[in-house]
Amino acid sequence: MAINSALNYLARGVSFGCVLMVAGVSSLQAATVESMRLWAAPDHARLVFDLTAAANANVFSLENPSRLVIDLDESYLDTDVSTLPLDGSAIDEVRTGVRDGGGLRVVLELNREISPRHFALPPNDQYGHRLVVDLEYPGESAVENPIDPIEAMIRDQEILAQRANAQARAQGQSQGQVVAEEVVSPAVEPTTTAVQPAQPHPQRDIIIAVDAGHGGEDPGAIGPSGTREKDVVLEIARRLAAEVNGTRGFKAVLIRDGDYYLGLRQRTQLARDQKADFFVSIHADAFTSPRPQGSSVYALSQRGATSETAQWLADSENRSDLIGGVDGNLSLRDKDQVLRGVLLDLTMTATLNDSLSIGGQVLDQLGRINRLHKSRVEQAGFMVLKSPDIPSLLIEVGFISNPDEERRLRDPVHQRGLSTAIFNGLRDHFERNPPPASLLAWQRDNQRRPSGNEYRIQSGDTLSAIAVRHGVPVNQLKQANDINGDVIRVGQVLRIPRS
Repeated sequence: MAINSALNYLARGVSFGCVLMVAGVSSLQAATVESMRLWAAPDHARLVFDLTAAANANVFSLENPSRLVIDLDESYLDTDVSTLPLDGSAIDEVRTGVRDGGGLRVVLELNREISPRHFALPPNDQYGHRLVVDLEYPGESAVENPIDPIEAMIRDQEILAQRANAQARAQGQSQGQVVAEEVVSPAVEPTTTAVQPAQPHPQRDIIIAVDAGHGGEDPGAIGPSGTREKDVVLEIARRLAAEVNGTRGFKAVLIRDGDYYLGLRQRTQLARDQKADFFVSIHADAFTSPRPQGSSVYALSQRGATSETAQWLADSENRSDLIGGVDGNLSLRDKDQVLRGVLLDLTMTATLNDSLSIGGQVLDQLGRINRLHKSRVEQAGFMVLKSPDIPSLLIEVGFISNPDEERRLRDPVHQRGLSTAIFNGLRDHFERNPPPASLLAWQRDNQRRPSGNEYRIQSGDTLSAIAVRHGVPVNQLKQANDINGDVIRVGQVLRIPRS
């Protein structure tokens, strides 16, 4: 059979296997494909060719049936493609052959629509030359169990209210004014406003984004006995997610739930897409010496926050969804640069303060079950901590480079202890500081006051207007709800005392 005819059969889907796999080595400079590695994620698959030398690649699609063709010039195959783990990927079958004039052809039989891209990587400490082919799945989410649409809508409303308050405070600061913590508008005339009944409290779950570091072709640190960081942290992340999901009022979103890699900014973007209240990234530390050991907790450094603020400001025209509000409903495109800077600074400061507060409680819990490498929350410019609007921590659960700690990090009992300690720290914080629309906030409000009529604060409300509307004195309304001063927040549920 002529080479051209064989290639035509290959592209049409006829497998002819081994006959052509050893042919076509046309020169001493030919690159050998020593291995092929595949990782399947919910929203993409990554296929990596390990090469002995650089090789030109041509990647193109064919239809009816759907295939992706990868041609490598001056190359031949020296690995068994039948061992590739295709389950869960867009690839049903992999076939190989030799192209006319030398070179390797790989055909991927596909079972879904893909958007392909490819790039070459030079050698590094772990790998030689590589060709990376990414098969992205249009419209698919990287998160396997996204939050419920109703919960997402509630979070959007809550975020809008928070950003409206932040924008008003930023506006006041940019104009040199002192602004109250919460936004209230002038009282509405009581004679023209009907009494609004209390709306059911949303009682939404607090959403924790759990990120297992590294993954796929990035193993992370490797211990003396060969333990890979990516495997250990995924197990701990899964245990942490199970504890979160097993606690009423909380929901976990696993950023990575398999052996595949996600970009650092993609991880925080996924947390934002899932409306996370908090983001925690799990890692295992390493050092050139085997002696260091213990857990560490990191929050974003002030320097990292400042540099990230500058970057977001520079790109603010393309980031109005974050700076201005959900879907751009509160866009800052018409605001001056000073206001943008003040708003982002306020957001970053609040996020960083929350991160440090939660980090202290997590560190305290970790210290009860493991040695601490440092006794306080450290700060650094890790990329996964640079989300301006989501409090975040990076937790180094231990030193995988320490032989004793490597052994304990593989132990399921120790992994469970670490995940429990992390969650206990998170839960302690949110029980003290629950988001207004959360179940924990509803439980707190109902435990500390007797039953009675309720009213949920709407945008534009003031205490005086609410009191007049319900026919009760303002002081009595404050007393019934343990309110000092005049600060109220949208979404807060007030008990209306009987007059």
